Amino acid sequence: MKTGAKILVESLQREGTEIIFGYPGGVVLPIYDELYDSSLRHILVRHEQAAAHAADGYARASGRVGVCLATSGPGACNLVTGIATAYMDSIPIVALTGQVPTNLLGNDAFQESDITGITMPITKHNYLVKKTEDLGRVVKEAFYVAGTGRPGPVLIDIPKDVSTTSIKETPVPDKVVMRGYNPTYTGHKRQIEKALQLIATAERPVIYAGGGVVLSNASGELVRVATELGIPVTTTLMGLGCIPGDHPLNLGMLGMHGTEYANFAITESDLLIAIGVRFDDRVTGKTETFAPHAKIIHIDIDPAEIGKNKRVDVPIVGDVRSVLADMLSLLKKNGVHEAWIRKIKHWKQHHPLKCPDDGRLHPQYIIRQMNELVDGNAVVVSEVGQNQMWTAQHFCFKHPRTWITSGGLGTMGYGFPAAIGATFARPDVPVFDVAGDGSIQMNIQEMGTAAQYNIPVKIVILNNMFLGMVRQWQELFYDRRYSYTELPPVEFVKIANAYGIEGIKVESPEDVMPALKAAIDCNGPFVLDFRIEREENVFPMVPAGAAINEMIGGHPR
Repeated sequence: MKTGAKILVESLQREGTEIIFGYPGGVVLPIYDELYDSSLRHILVRHEQAAAHAADGYARASGRVGVCLATSGPGACNLVTGIATAYMDSIPIVALTGQVPTNLLGNDAFQESDITGITMPITKHNYLVKKTEDLGRVVKEAFYVAGTGRPGPVLIDIPKDVSTTSIKETPVPDKVVMRGYNPTYTGHKRQIEKALQLIATAERPVIYAGGGVVLSNASGELVRVATELGIPVTTTLMGLGCIPGDHPLNLGMLGMHGTEYANFAITESDLLIAIGVRFDDRVTGKTETFAPHAKIIHIDIDPAEIGKNKRVDVPIVGDVRSVLADMLSLLKKNGVHEAWIRKIKHWKQHHPLKCPDDGRLHPQYIIRQMNELVDGNAVVVSEVGQNQMWTAQHFCFKHPRTWITSGGLGTMGYGFPAAIGATFARPDVPVFDVAGDGSIQMNIQEMGTAAQYNIPVKIVILNNMFLGMVRQWQELFYDRRYSYTELPPVEFVKIANAYGIEGIKVESPEDVMPALKAAIDCNGPFVLDFRIEREENVFPMVPAGAAINEMIGGHPR
């Protein structure tokens, strides 16, 4: 006979779970009691939102399913932002929540919340387990659903009596079969042949690659397709690292804060090969003017994304890696698009990303120094806002799964706990959290977690004493009326010291590299408080509703 709690823990172990991020409470005490003697490692966060973000960061860095655990009511509700973040970026996590006993469901019992109802729009699937006999099967299904097809978060809500009831364990089938859930992995051969025909006749092709390339582990195939066909590649925010940042065909990020040459290339292209992307508004700008002269090939595992925001000429539903592998097997080498490549080289030469050099401390310089120090051998996590965009623009990501950020939801406070999760996935390399002074304060209590477990995350705070991106919009579009975006100065190093964490405040460019080296040399967490130029802006920038070639803050064409 086994309790539901024991069945749960053993089921997690069978799925290969090694680490859980969580916070205990009344109705999950049976589960925590079972964890006490198990081989699973539990990391005690200081807020349940951080548990979800840490599981998310672990999943992104490792390619495995992340797991978080919270109690009922407010504990479960505190996971919501983290679950929504994972859902928007298609990240596989399993969120375990406690629930009041089944006989009290719907009675407004103490710390009861309808968490399956609350999270239905932001989970790929969720479960309320009412019988202990179902628990093993549900866990297996949850991991399968989270990690297959288009990945995403799955929630399992477990009433207390389901955890405490003892049963003779019900065998769980080796293979998951779910009616109505059967993702398509192999692309249709005829559609792939049509795509190759378009590619063969294109004069100005561009590959537009996104997070789907990273999620399907298709970076190798993408680089081979681009190289063999001589086609330049631009990536979304989520796709950074799927082609090395220093690859000659890499155009960097496109869209609202993309490179000028990426946006020019998209606008003048005659063929757009969209791979693992969803044509979101931050990429396309004014949709009608996005790739206006191009035919479009769209490869994605989720058929709902194809044609949703932009008309497509050749749709291919399938796993990106599988489809690209099939394309490579059918490929007939084209001649290099010499005139097109020359034009792009000209744009790159005359429209580089700017890094001011006036003796003052600029964020772009800090990111470039960080890049120089680690040379691509690090995991970089960001918060959201200016810090995120400066990092995306100026750090050279050479490998997939080394850039972790909240893309679709844009969650402030995401970076620090996600970096904690990523550190457990990648203990072999330094892990940085690049933050703003606004966003770091949203989950700053996780310094307690970092200190307790001596997690060697390096927190790089680009401190301008503003909610920087909102202030930038107020400067550009609201006549510099800084309505509630100025923040009082905070001594972050002193806060770190209070948790037993080392740190340095940096105010001049010559101190940047020594400070970064000190952080890396420290075998535990470290805080770097960089006092940057207060009204520095992220450029180039496409104003809301404009075409992506209508950038401000760039170079004249």
